[in-house]
Amino acid sequence: MAEYETTATSAIIPAGTAKNYETGSWRSMRPVLDKEQCVNCLTCWIFCPDNSIIVENGEVTGFKLTHCKGCGICAQDCPKKAITMVLEGRE
Repeated sequence: MAEYETTATSAIIPAGTAKNYETGSWRSMRPVLDKEQCVNCLTCWIFCPDNSIIVENGEVTGFKLTHCKGCGICAQDCPKKAITMVLEGRE
């Protein structure tokens, strides 16, 4: 339960954050990265609504599947088509 601060007229609840909730179990599709095709433009990182793209030293290295909901925005917006969506449980 979230701790909160009360005032005379209301309760102030701390802002939420997706970091506290692993929502990846919702997906039926997951992204797969072809590192040979990827040019590290970071378009996928910009458009991912769940902050599921892992970037290290300016390069896409993978996905945080604990947060990825499988929406496919990363694959749709990738200019080099380096990301494909596959059925969960398949490579």
